Amino acid sequence: MNPQTNNLQAKPLFTKEMRKTHTILVPTMLPIHFQILGDVLETYGYKVKVLANTGNQVIREGLKNVHNDTCYPAQLVIGQMIDALEHNKDLDLDKVALFITQTGGGCRASNYLYLLRKALDKSGYENIPVIAGSFLKNDMCPGFSLPKSMLLQALYGVFCGDLIMLLHNQCLPYEVEAGASQKAVEDSIRIADELFMHHKLLTWGQVSRLMKEIIQRFDHIERRKEEKIKVGIVGEIYVKYSPLGNNNLEEFLLQEGCEVVSPGLMDFLLYCLVNTQYDRQYYGMGRLKAFCIKPVLQFLMQKKRQMIQLIQENSSFTPPCPFEVTMASADGYIGHGVKMGEGWLLTAEMVELIQHAHVNNIICTQPFGCLPNHIAGKGVMRTIKEKNPQANIVAVDYDSSSSAVNQQNRIKLMLANARLTQQKDNSSAD
Repeated sequence: MNPQTNNLQAKPLFTKEMRKTHTILVPTMLPIHFQILGDVLETYGYKVKVLANTGNQVIREGLKNVHNDTCYPAQLVIGQMIDALEHNKDLDLDKVALFITQTGGGCRASNYLYLLRKALDKSGYENIPVIAGSFLKNDMCPGFSLPKSMLLQALYGVFCGDLIMLLHNQCLPYEVEAGASQKAVEDSIRIADELFMHHKLLTWGQVSRLMKEIIQRFDHIERRKEEKIKVGIVGEIYVKYSPLGNNNLEEFLLQEGCEVVSPGLMDFLLYCLVNTQYDRQYYGMGRLKAFCIKPVLQFLMQKKRQMIQLIQENSSFTPPCPFEVTMASADGYIGHGVKMGEGWLLTAEMVELIQHAHVNNIICTQPFGCLPNHIAGKGVMRTIKEKNPQANIVAVDYDSSSSAVNQQNRIKLMLANARLTQQKDNSSAD
């Protein structure tokens, strides 16, 4: 047996008894989504705290405990957890567990579990159990399980998080009353909390009624009728969404007078599922896995279409594209067999934004040295621009040594081009 595996198995386990006694710390990525997903876990008997600590101290802890040639998201996620253990006085360190995703495959995220255990040992927290969020059985956390009913609840929670994020982005730059959009977010999360925390198994009918109420809450916000520059954000999943990972990119764009357009988390999950079909089609592998996952994929794609229909029928907001459109957007640009990291999805999201959402200005966020994203992001930009001359794309690297000023200057140059194009279009219209 691998000695590294032996070392991990010698570490403390998360047992069934710990469900009642231990608080599970979860690093944040999407604040709205993770709060709802935390509610799902609590409904199933777990105690959850989604971390909100930010700042330079998180980066310092990450650099102290993770080598600087490891991907930036690993530094931030592990740094955030170590920082919480070091400085959160409300935590009982004898009754704490940590949660981290374990993806598998060729991404360096496959090593997060080992990196975290090493960091805990180094910092004197070797007795804290770690839960690996994985579909695979893990001997380190026999007390943590993902029953099918809980997975379904979590998927419904992702849909609700995507909806709230979409509507918030379309309201915030135009709100007449300052704070109205944030209040709608808080109210929407509250009514979602009430639903998810009182039902171990929701029906789609219940979720649909919740979504309709959320849509109506945002639709009642008074908004100015003015033209804003729309900016799409794509890239590696963590730095695309996490304010900690992208130096509060969305806040910066709002200050620059832009409307943020961000693809939903469900698209990434659908991308992971549909890749099982491409594995079978292109590589002749995983036939049984592809067969089992196909109905799940079709079910979720149908639910996304139904969410789109709810938006169209109950508001004037612009809905996202069906995932069938996302898949087709990669055609002619990149093969669907390219699936390391965000793979073909990264290219497809850029093309979809340009051709279907009419969002020509795009920021491609990339952790420095993330090879899959540089290939499927930077490597495809020239082809995208050749086929779509109106495209205005900038790639921005994020890591611990990157200057926020340099990042913002690159974005400001892209926005200057966007404003020039907008002025030309307005002159032509006159």
